[in-house]
Amino acid sequence: MKHLILALQFMTRLPLPAIEADRADFAKAMRWFPAAGLVVGGCVAGAVWALGRVDLWLGALGGLAAWVGMTGALHLDGLGDMADAAGAAHKDPARIKAVLSDPHIGSFGVVAIVLQMLAKLVLLHDAGDAIWLIPVAARVGPLVWTLVLPPLHEGLGTLFRDGVGWGHVAVWGGLLALALPFALWLAVAALAIALWALWIRRRIGGISGDGHGAGIELVETALLLAMVCAR
Repeated sequence: MKHLILALQFMTRLPLPAIEADRADFAKAMRWFPAAGLVVGGCVAGAVWALGRVDLWLGALGGLAAWVGMTGALHLDGLGDMADAAGAAHKDPARIKAVLSDPHIGSFGVVAIVLQMLAKLVLLHDAGDAIWLIPVAARVGPLVWTLVLPPLHEGLGTLFRDGVGWGHVAVWGGLLALALPFALWLAVAALAIALWALWIRRRIGGISGDGHGAGIELVETALLLAMVCAR
């Protein structure tokens, strides 16, 4: 249970007890990222359902607030940083690292975060009942990106590489495949995860914590769009 608790502590803002852990424990925690997504998805779906009984837009706003609140805007921060790096770095590796390490946010980052939240709000208004699956599927992405992309620098990319393997991807992918007869749109996750890996390799050159966070956000939005289009 230690690795699951660590994953929940890292990916959510749940008030969990502190536990002793070393580098290997943190690396293995990544295996449980999709499980943390299940908690996030359950909260989002619950908020959409409860407030949606009053008004659909209120339900969408509640779902978005739950999404941001449960993750502490962690992934939105990564999205903003990646947008700034991609917009300002002009393929200069040194410049990319400098922008990603800058704690301030630029205009590219602000625009990306605003558009992301607007997209989620609009799509949540028309989303179906299986919203809870979306954060689960999106968090399979970091497992894949860690395995197929070189780390951009010493940090989360190098830490997690020692804790996951293709077997973990297969397990979570297999579990999600069980839902395909009822939610065929989930198949879009594989395409979105692959496209983000391709973009990261060509534009940034490697994966980082910001890359993981931005990828999770974008895969979630792609899945929301697929769900709405499939209704």
